[in-house]
Amino acid sequence: MSMKHAVLGLLDLSPLTGYDLKKAFDESVNHFWSGDQAQIYRTLTALVDAGLAEVEVVPQDGRPSRKLHRVTAAGRVELERWLRADPEPAPARSEFLARVFFAPVLDDDGVRELLRRRRAAVTAAWQRLAAVDEVEGPGASRDERLRLATLRNGLAHARAELDWLDEMDREFA
Repeated sequence: MSMKHAVLGLLDLSPLTGYDLKKAFDESVNHFWSGDQAQIYRTLTALVDAGLAEVEVVPQDGRPSRKLHRVTAAGRVELERWLRADPEPAPARSEFLARVFFAPVLDDDGVRELLRRRRAAVTAAWQRLAAVDEVEGPGASRDERLRLATLRNGLAHARAELDWLDEMDREFA
């Protein structure tokens, strides 16, 4: 997935300013895709330049004008092309696993502390995702069910990592 497609997807849901787009990332897709403010603004500029998005300047009384971005018809075509394309394998990169790989330089207490801190971070992430998952109701729309499926995937990955951390704890207890 590229930042371009993530931004197009969010703009397809509703027109957004750059600031609102960052909030949308943080509140909706952050468990599987993130972007910093600079990346988002660079991507918005590139999408507008490529004709995949358009910007509307909305004047505001006593405040700077808002730049509201919308996906264009060409942007929707690109988003659909990407959605229909074969998924590319995700690059396997994990800073934490790199730390585990190089952890032999630590003593056992250092390894246990590394694992303890990771468990705290994964538990906190799992709890945040679980709190969002609780809002799903039996009458959820197709769109909501698909978006919530990504949340359940995040929960499953967090649960699997917590299970793996349990194994590691037993090994280094």
